[in-house]
Amino acid sequence: MSYENIVFRKSAYWHKLKKEDILHAFMNPYYDGPIDESDVNNRFIRIGYDRAGNLLEIMYNEYEDCVCIFHAMKCRPIHLHLVQDIGDNFGNVN
Repeated sequence: MSYENIVFRKSAYWHKLKKEDILHAFMNPYYDGPIDESDVNNRFIRIGYDRAGNLLEIMYNEYEDCVCIFHAMKCRPIHLHLVQDIGDNFGNVN
């Protein structure tokens, strides 16, 4: 799917993130998948870094003609298991 038409719901800004940071993390994901394996409601999560290096969680719906981002915030610990190998990819030894 092409991400040329991305729509931001008001709720995407609830946590005071800038559109540019949300978009950067969305377009450069380390994880992308369904929110829940049993979720049949077209809800997905992407986890990626914003422009300052903060890990964000972004939730969205995918439609035929657009992507609708409805949630964005600093990544919560509950989702960190989805990207647990990031440190290995960047050579961290901790």
